[in-house]
Amino acid sequence: MRGPIRVLYIDDDPGLGVLVQKAFARRGHSVVHVTDGAAGFARLAAGDIDVIALDHSLPGETGLDVLARLGPRSERPPVVYVTGSADARIAVQAIKAGADEYVIKDVSGEFYELLIAGVEHVLERWRLRRQKAEDEKAVRHARDRAEMLLQEVNHRIANSLGLVAAMVRMQATVLSDPAAVQALQETQARITAIAGVHRRLYTSDRIGLVEIDDYLGHLCGELQDSLADDDHPYEVVLEAERIEVSTDKAVSLGVIIGELVTNAFKYAYQKGRLGTIRVVVATREDGIVRLTVEDDGAGYDPSGPVRGTGLGSKILAAMATNLAAVVTQDREAPGTRIQVDFPLK
Repeated sequence: MRGPIRVLYIDDDPGLGVLVQKAFARRGHSVVHVTDGAAGFARLAAGDIDVIALDHSLPGETGLDVLARLGPRSERPPVVYVTGSADARIAVQAIKAGADEYVIKDVSGEFYELLIAGVEHVLERWRLRRQKAEDEKAVRHARDRAEMLLQEVNHRIANSLGLVAAMVRMQATVLSDPAAVQALQETQARITAIAGVHRRLYTSDRIGLVEIDDYLGHLCGELQDSLADDDHPYEVVLEAERIEVSTDKAVSLGVIIGELVTNAFKYAYQKGRLGTIRVVVATREDGIVRLTVEDDGAGYDPSGPVRGTGLGSKILAAMATNLAAVVTQDREAPGTRIQVDFPLK
């Protein structure tokens, strides 16, 4: 034990109370003896009581009546119920009413040893339970603080990346070289894809997980806002299942969509003509997630001249590797249809 125990013993037998005090004193503990419930509550109010030993038979009431008035376990010391009856039903009633242990009282010396053992056992169990509750509270506090800090980090990252994307967009507006403007627009789209993941993270209750439908809804809207103009009046349409993926997968998926949608804006349709770019995310029967980005434009001609710098293709390949994805092109589809299949786990 951690030290001496101070016991409040409620029993209407003064002689037995003295004997209990002596038995506990030999073990280094102390006993405050009172003969009725009212005196017991008065002594409890004074504090400094570790355990209550409560006799069943009291003047004008039973220990069960006193136990009912003691209140919940969290607001009072543990209780060892003492009864002279061999009827187990009383002990069961006491345990159901909130007692933590019970001891059968008799005239032999064994009663004192059983009462001391019961008091020591119930207090140690009480201490362990309280320590566990305190430890769990500390863990919850540390977890809540870590989640709050992580959300703050994601918030600041999203804001910083949003600022960078805005500066890139401003830079593009003051340039006259179409190639330079296009390069900056592509850079902005990549930054936007990553920033969107962090924005979803700091607004989500799920740590480290991103809901794809919500994230891609915002991403596709931002891509259309940044890429559409009079020469490219295209609409980006999203159809996505509610799927949760890890942060890394969400970043890779967002960058891939950014590259494919940007390519569709650049090459799918003739300038000035209306067109639709569709983004679909769905789970196949085998559990693999399929991303499809398609348009109804001119389609891809592998025998035609090389367009662009090839940087987008390298980024697409790197992100596909991160997803453990297989990238294919459906040659039978009108326009261009790119499919990216990747495992959810």
